[in-house]
Amino acid sequence: MPIYEKFIGMHRDDCKSLKELTEKFEIKHAENFNFAYDVLDELGKTVPDKLCMLWVGNDGEEKRISFSEMMIYSNKTANYFKSLGIKKGDFVLLVLKRSYLFWYAMMALHKIGAIAVQATHLLQVKDYVYRCNAAGLKMAVITGDGDCTELFDQGLEEYKTVELKAVTKGKNAGKGWHDFEAGIENASEEWSRPTGSEDTAASDTMLVSFSSGTTGYPKMVRHDYTYPLGHLMTGVFWHRVIDGGLHFTISDTGWLKSLWGKMYGQWLGESAVFTYDFEKFSGADILSKLEKYKITTFCAPPTMYRFMVIEDVPSYNLCALKHCCTAGEALNQDIFVKWKEFTGLNIYEGFGQTETTLCCGTLYPFSEAVPGAMGLPIPGYDIVVADEDGKEVPVGVSGEICIRLGKPIKGLYKEYYRDSEATANSFRGGIFHTGDIVYRDEQGYMWYVGRNDDIIKSSGYRIGPFEVESVLSEHPAVMEAAVTGVPDPVRGFNVKASIVLKKGFAPSTMLVKEIQDFVKKNTAPYKYPRVVEFVDELPKTISGKIRRVELRK
Repeated sequence: MPIYEKFIGMHRDDCKSLKELTEKFEIKHAENFNFAYDVLDELGKTVPDKLCMLWVGNDGEEKRISFSEMMIYSNKTANYFKSLGIKKGDFVLLVLKRSYLFWYAMMALHKIGAIAVQATHLLQVKDYVYRCNAAGLKMAVITGDGDCTELFDQGLEEYKTVELKAVTKGKNAGKGWHDFEAGIENASEEWSRPTGSEDTAASDTMLVSFSSGTTGYPKMVRHDYTYPLGHLMTGVFWHRVIDGGLHFTISDTGWLKSLWGKMYGQWLGESAVFTYDFEKFSGADILSKLEKYKITTFCAPPTMYRFMVIEDVPSYNLCALKHCCTAGEALNQDIFVKWKEFTGLNIYEGFGQTETTLCCGTLYPFSEAVPGAMGLPIPGYDIVVADEDGKEVPVGVSGEICIRLGKPIKGLYKEYYRDSEATANSFRGGIFHTGDIVYRDEQGYMWYVGRNDDIIKSSGYRIGPFEVESVLSEHPAVMEAAVTGVPDPVRGFNVKASIVLKKGFAPSTMLVKEIQDFVKKNTAPYKYPRVVEFVDELPKTISGKIRRVELRK
């Protein structure tokens, strides 16, 4: 039986409806549950030769790692960390792009009981300084690619707690930097689970992740050792990973999305993960990888599907592909239709945050894929759409998507680390306030409207930027769009669209009118952008989310 059955006591096919699954779904675990020992090492012993990861470098280099090899190399990495003085409770920064070393390090830190902090290689000096000091980081492990180590070193005089630095690919080794790969190779592969106070409890802090920071400095989201079990729904039920299959989620390891799709839920379903360490996204390149490596399950943001469907998809043999998912923004119907036309597969949407695992989604075969809908509440989460007073709103009325608090929820964060005020504000009135605005239709499906701070109030209407952006993205001239409100003495605010055009299109008064008419035709007319601005690029966070706060300024 798949290892996930140990924690939920059933196979995913035992239930015939979402209602039955919701009623039966319950996660059980030991008080000292630790994914690295209780899942990875268990698989390393019971199915040692089973493929755990297929890693492909940007230059085509391939590395196949079995579950026993992942177990052994996480042991070696744990021993190396320990030799440097890393112990339970220490914070360690990981900036490793899509290197397989990230997985060694994550599992090693879990085994030690040290706290992992992921970050992207796109950080600048001020970002390193903020993260190191905010979390009290003891060690940083940085990729040897590009100028990451040079940027990190520019902040040395400002770091308050950093004691150790390690780098990959031997760059700057011996010049204040430890050689991470050499240290791992020279370490012992023998490692025993700690006992007593050195062992981890399920309630201990496992990782701290920095939020995207679309309106201010990123908050530190603290998760405990039960967090991976929250991804049972993500990997086993939503991604629908196949035992012995190969799952591909497009995400850099700097983001929590990599843990959604490249580790916990996939290994719980005993699927290998495909990791492609590419430098620049290309629709044709990704399609070729889906074909060459016979990917069985796949997840990518809608934007990436958009770039893929403009390629000659039918020319690629994607017969191994069985299930596809998306998250991060609304999926336009034309992308959904084209992908199904080309592959015969639906795209199943989902929604979650840094603070949660998957909490809304479309689960095959329990619910139907509806383009643009976030899906239905996921078993394990008690979802309510509430007004400003925390009271549930009627069907069709926009409100904040909230999670009722009662019994412990596997996957819901514990607090904003070192920010009790923000924590109290989000956990108030017996519910967790996500800050995202949605409405529920008569079938119970959730439809995304926008972030609470981004809602535009115009002539008495509440307009979510996301829904307008979704329509704009369907226009043939529009590559990207961001919608904000600009003050108006009569309406309060007007809808403004900042648009990046596709190649071959040029700004013009005629194009503005055409885009405005297109929006009027495809959504409620009052939502159309009265102000249109063409820009070369949109301001974004380092995770790629649009910073509307900068556009509003």
